[in-house]
Amino acid sequence: MGTLWVSGVSREDGRRIMMDSVQELAPLLGVGPACTALGVPRSTVYRRQRPVRQPRPTVRQAHPRALSPAEQTGVRDALNSERFVDQAPRTVYATLLDEGVYLCHWRTMYRLLRADAATRERRAIRRHPVYTRPELLATAPCQVWSWDITKLRGPQPGIWYSLYVVIDIFSRMIVGWLLADHEEALLAEQVLAGACQREGIAPDQLTIHADRGAPMTSKAVAELLIDLGVRRSHSRPTVSNDNPYSEAQFKTMKYGPTYPDRFASLADARAWVTTFVQWYNHEHRVPSG
Repeated sequence: MGTLWVSGVSREDGRRIMMDSVQELAPLLGVGPACTALGVPRSTVYRRQRPVRQPRPTVRQAHPRALSPAEQTGVRDALNSERFVDQAPRTVYATLLDEGVYLCHWRTMYRLLRADAATRERRAIRRHPVYTRPELLATAPCQVWSWDITKLRGPQPGIWYSLYVVIDIFSRMIVGWLLADHEEALLAEQVLAGACQREGIAPDQLTIHADRGAPMTSKAVAELLIDLGVRRSHSRPTVSNDNPYSEAQFKTMKYGPTYPDRFASLADARAWVTTFVQWYNHEHRVPSG
């Protein structure tokens, strides 16, 4: 026989009504027949007849060998002392044992440090900062420039020429370039200073973006930009696509049909780059300003 449910009441009220009915029929029929007639398990009836036990409050007894407050203070003072402040608890524990001093087990040291929220890396190591992605926005020429260095193949394997190129990200115009047989911060300083002079850059007018190569982060370039009143911007470390404007310009140059596989000499490379810059600035990209 299935369980009889009383309509119009909640489930809990229905159970209470069924239990009351069992209690009324039990003296006449017995508990078993009354439960069978109403479809109520006998275990439920017996369980509800038991008194509700109140849980005993659990009081955790202190271990007989637990450290006293004074001993805990002594352990904390030792861990935070100038001698052991940058060492792990295991090292502190072993060092003190070698000296014949036993304060507590190293696990207890960890528990005390955890209670003080002092369980982070205890050594004085460098914390790497979180770098934000650079946002380059220009609404007119000579507001934001991007520069980089690319390599051109020389006449023989192992011979490379360094091409310094500075572009305006608004007009995409090459505002300065220099080709040399080596890479040096003084050459970068020369091409940047020449471009700022030709374009008449005023203090606090321009931001120059670059990656984190050695010439870009050199002291000579940094001091030059400070003297000129030019703000610096750099790509994030180990991120290769934070300088897209210069990379796109290099791809346009090297994927063109006239780009040679190798240059016969430095003078030959300068002549080709001169022709390319003239085409790039006046035919490929028409300046906006």
